[in-house]
Amino acid sequence: MTETGQTAPDFTLPQDAGDPVTLSAQRPAPVVLYFYPKDDTSGCTKEAIAFSGLLADFEAAGARVFGISKDSVVKHGKFRCKHELSVPLLSDEAGDVCERYGVWVEKSMYGKTYMGIERATFLIDGEGRIARIWRKVKVPGHAEEVLEAVRAL
Repeated sequence: MTETGQTAPDFTLPQDAGDPVTLSAQRPAPVVLYFYPKDDTSGCTKEAIAFSGLLADFEAAGARVFGISKDSVVKHGKFRCKHELSVPLLSDEAGDVCERYGVWVEKSMYGKTYMGIERATFLIDGEGRIARIWRKVKVPGHAEEVLEAVRAL
């Protein structure tokens, strides 16, 4: 399980709109990684729209923002186009990055248990350390809270 203060697990993942993204190559910029369960579902759409709406503010604060799920690059592209999203979406189809960040968890709905992505956000500072973690994220106001944390770095 990842914890605040430790070095963020490095990765390279394909994105929907361009070259693969390597976390360590983003330094010295702070990075926001938000993990979400599935493209084009209600909560995930609201979260992606919120981060997209604030993307210019994150960039003005010097930060980069990436959404990550297990959906394919093709699904990400359709999701971005449909909702006019500006945040790059990274595909972790194999689930390795989700596992290393501790967001691939047992979930429960309507009495059934299953494995899925816990909605979580990681703020990584310019030196590659995890500065803050939000787990079991509630979408309303979350992107704004993360932006304030970026500004406080």
